[in-house]
Amino acid sequence: MTQTPASSSSAASPTSPASESEAASAAAPPTPVHWKLVIDAADPHAQADFWAAALHYTAEDNAALIERLLETGALPGAATVEFHGRSAFRDLIAVRHPDDPYDPDSGTGLGRRLLFQRVPEAKTAKNRLHLDLHPGARRRAEEVARLTALGASVLREVKEPSGEWVVMADPEGNEFCVQ
Repeated sequence: MTQTPASSSSAASPTSPASESEAASAAAPPTPVHWKLVIDAADPHAQADFWAAALHYTAEDNAALIERLLETGALPGAATVEFHGRSAFRDLIAVRHPDDPYDPDSGTGLGRRLLFQRVPEAKTAKNRLHLDLHPGARRRAEEVARLTALGASVLREVKEPSGEWVVMADPEGNEFCVQ
């Protein structure tokens, strides 16, 4: 890279506050990127119920945000449904880890989340991304039975030199594994 000398009037001295903050920010590690996993669904609310129970997560409560949007006319009533006795978005809902922070004004999680969004087309192919659930040592069979009772199905049991796991599908056919 070619460097162009800075003019003496615009260059910061080695001890100036500007150069100290630049050095500090250059040495600071990058901030991790916040993310959520978005899953297409025919019935996002049923999927949220399944995965909240499967992961022991909590369905997000966006009712306060929805009411504000309805009051200001920013959201039509047709874009909402009642979900567990409260207003929810019709076409999307998220579940979050119960110990993770969330925004109290919107109900939106700020940590580990799965967001289910309504799509018109059905699932047609194998997932390119899936969850691996790790219930703990010697608890696989118990967890598979619990998930089956919630509506999941066993697709196959895998026993390989690298390990053992059960491939399952959620109620809409999305594959996941139980280690």
